[in-house]
Amino acid sequence: MINIKNNLDKIKAQIQQACQKSGRLTHLSEQSKQSLPVSLLAVSKTKPAALIEQAYLAGQHDFGENYLQEAIEKIAQLAHLNEANWHFIGPIQSNKTKQIASNFSWVHSVDREKIALRLNQHIQDNNCHNTPLNICLQVNISNEESKSGVAIDDIFPLAEIVNNCDKLTLRGLMAVPEKNASSACYEKMQQLFAQLKKQYPSVDTLSLGMSNDLEQAVAHGSTMVRIGTAIFGERTVKN
Repeated sequence: MINIKNNLDKIKAQIQQACQKSGRLTHLSEQSKQSLPVSLLAVSKTKPAALIEQAYLAGQHDFGENYLQEAIEKIAQLAHLNEANWHFIGPIQSNKTKQIASNFSWVHSVDREKIALRLNQHIQDNNCHNTPLNICLQVNISNEESKSGVAIDDIFPLAEIVNNCDKLTLRGLMAVPEKNASSACYEKMQQLFAQLKKQYPSVDTLSLGMSNDLEQAVAHGSTMVRIGTAIFGERTVKN
């Protein structure tokens, strides 16, 4: 039997320890657990709505989904969780932008102009958000052909496009470094985030780090880590 609350407490303790080790947290207290400089995004893809509700009742309100149709079904089932924030973190096909705009409050995986403009237009056309859609640009920091993401040289032109969209709010950057990536990779993300923050006051989010690289990501300025298996157990295989 999975104990979601215990798992969440363990992850938050790991985040706290990583913040302490990196010098981003100078004291340990019950109060500090509520104000960590790094937030937790629970990656709930392939997980049933019942487990997500358990996590919500344990105090976790931010959930990340990769697969659109599966996510839409769960969002509908969990509509009674009024403070749940849904983050789309998977690759985006242009024909899926309407449903993403209608169902999510955050999108972490914008990597090209067409996607940004379509998200903005769908929100305008359907008036589906009382507040702008929060956007992170996904960066292909390791230059992997198999991964989505904007190239480093194209980050700032794309950021300008997003910033000029009246229904989008540019919040920051997201990346999935390759396995065993060097410190230089994380340092570069930290530098890019700092540069973007200087240029755009709305930028406050570096979505970086998962179970295997949480400590390194926190040491390099991550403000949001994405954790799935350590909270919900092993992933269910999709057919």
